Amino acid sequence: MGFYIKLLLLATIIPFATSAHEAIKIHAIHKETFSCTEHWDGQFNYAGDALGTDCVIGGWYEDDKRLFQRTYTNSGFKNEDWFGFQKDVLAPCDCIVTKIYINPITNQPGIMTPGRASSITFKTKNGSSVLLAHVRDVTVKEGETVRQGTTVAKVGNNGYSRNPHIHIGAWDEQNTPMQIRFDQSTLALLDRE
Repeated sequence: MGFYIKLLLLATIIPFATSAHEAIKIHAIHKETFSCTEHWDGQFNYAGDALGTDCVIGGWYEDDKRLFQRTYTNSGFKNEDWFGFQKDVLAPCDCIVTKIYINPITNQPGIMTPGRASSITFKTKNGSSVLLAHVRDVTVKEGETVRQGTTVAKVGNNGYSRNPHIHIGAWDEQNTPMQIRFDQSTLALLDRE
């Protein structure tokens, strides 16, 4: 027991290491409630995936005793079971669309199709890039200027993806990955109203 107390005391004295990676603050990518899983530092080594974030929209399960969030109804074996499938994807910033890639194959949940995901790449005013991947029904064009929070696509399930979600990646002008942070003033629980 004494060992763990010493370890705990030591942990309070030694400052936590801070990452050398810069962060980029972006607008919420959905109007609905969503949750994200982050790629850890070193998991992937290339801009767009390194330090990326995978976000999935949740829906609300309710009965006479319970209310909680989950990501799909039924078995989840159909894309339509997932609350996020074909929901709006919002522009992450006031920026320019620099690249669009379309993968026409839609995966079934749990079954990944090899190949690159459909994606939109944006360039911010300071030269950083933000990528939204696994999109479908893209509504913008390369060279177009977009305002943060405007609809640019729908949630898809393509490329290296197990279920409908949006992957976000960001990097600076030197292709150094950036951590993703959401501007919390753009987050809302519109789906609970």
